[in-house]
Amino acid sequence: MSNKLYVGNLSYSVGDTDLEQQFSAYGRVQSAKVMTDRETGRSKGFGFVEMSSGSEAEAAIQGLNGKNVGGRDLTVNVARPMEARPPRSGGFGGGYGDNRRRG
Repeated sequence: MSNKLYVGNLSYSVGDTDLEQQFSAYGRVQSAKVMTDRETGRSKGFGFVEMSSGSEAEAAIQGLNGKNVGGRDLTVNVARPMEARPPRSGGFGGGYGDNRRRG
């Protein structure tokens, strides 16, 4: 089993240290990161935790998935590899240039 976990439905007040403390009850935490918005710095409500071993990761899933933390039921499962996103255009409006009616 992979030792990298996805943690969803986090309270927006949870930080990296809080996440690490929650998971340390199930083994040694290699890393804990709450994902934040680049522009505002606010939490996106999910993060990733890497445990030392697959058995520790499984214990964390069993112990924390569905557990209410900060008024929210956590979703904890094995993290999937990030999927490639299509390239973004650099401008507003999907490349049409203006809002005039065509035709």
